[in-house]
Amino acid sequence: MLNSTILIKVRQRLNKLSSLDYDNIEDWAIIEAFNKGQVEWCRRNLHGNNLFKEGDDESKRRVDDLQILIEEVNLTLTDRGLYYESEDFPADYLEYKRVTAYGKNDCCNERKMVVYLAEQDNVDALLRDEVKKPSFEWAETFATLSGNRVQIYTNDEFVITKSSFIYYRQPIRIEIAGVSNPYTGLVSAADVLCEFKDDIVELFIDSAASIIAGDIESFNQMQRATQAVEQNN
Repeated sequence: MLNSTILIKVRQRLNKLSSLDYDNIEDWAIIEAFNKGQVEWCRRNLHGNNLFKEGDDESKRRVDDLQILIEEVNLTLTDRGLYYESEDFPADYLEYKRVTAYGKNDCCNERKMVVYLAEQDNVDALLRDEVKKPSFEWAETFATLSGNRVQIYTNDEFVITKSSFIYYRQPIRIEIAGVSNPYTGLVSAADVLCEFKDDIVELFIDSAASIIAGDIESFNQMQRATQAVEQNN
């Protein structure tokens, strides 16, 4: 969908029929509200805090809607003894998806490990648990998240030869040529279009209208736009 169409649609949601009451809202303010609406929608639907209580991978629609945000990067790991630690998460990181890893030891060739995400609170218990501790024999281990990094545990029983990190990234922020970018303060040189399908963009438009309506204390428009987002989610 063109950015010019997004501007028109947001103003249409805010203005009363045949009025231009809110045509004085700046384009940069609509851009900021639209981009904020994108992030809120992503977090809400990844977590399942929505009308249908569906989160990440819980339905075909969620898989289809959110797959565009999935990225995979190779990890550079540092051996810390009990675990291998990655470098900082990518700058566009939004939410964890999974980690893949390959390991080997002195007597066996490289094999792919199954990596489960675990809580930091349970690390000591997991390392002592005969069933859940890292095992090269069973090709299973666990990972934790801390300090904006991934820790893949080996219990010093094998080495990790390579690993990759699959995550949900932040959605691309839209920009309009000739309009001030609210995040940098600079005028955008070219349009940056929304990467989502047009049916999802319609939800972002309602989200933007709801955010702006709340800012200007137009509660009827805010309530209508909010309901439209959830009912069509």
